[in-house]
Amino acid sequence: MKTLIWDLRAATLLAALSTSWAAQAANPVADEKIAVAKASLQHAEQSGAPQLAPVELATARDKLARAEKALADHDLKTASAMAEQANIDAQVAEASAVQQHSHAAAAEFDTSMQALRSESMRSTQPTQ
Repeated sequence: MKTLIWDLRAATLLAALSTSWAAQAANPVADEKIAVAKASLQHAEQSGAPQLAPVELATARDKLARAEKALADHDLKTASAMAEQANIDAQVAEASAVQQHSHAAAAEFDTSMQALRSESMRSTQPTQ
């Protein structure tokens, strides 16, 4: 009888552990969100965010690291939330970098146009 109780407890424990391990191992949602955040970080880095939006990029990297740690600790809710936030922060960093590139290009264009206008005015002025 004592052996039967131990066998039942051991079987119950093994079933609970295997269910827990299976749930933790098969976590495509958090894994996918982390992968998306990593891709967004990579895009932000390629857009010039390290120079043009370093604070936003650092925030995204920090949240991604926190997501990966939470995943390793099997805290799936925190892992998913941190990965989503890292993704958004990376997108903000990329958008900021692109905006700054656009403003710089627009300013350069304006300067070029002003130089052309000045040159045009000089060449059309009558010489006396």
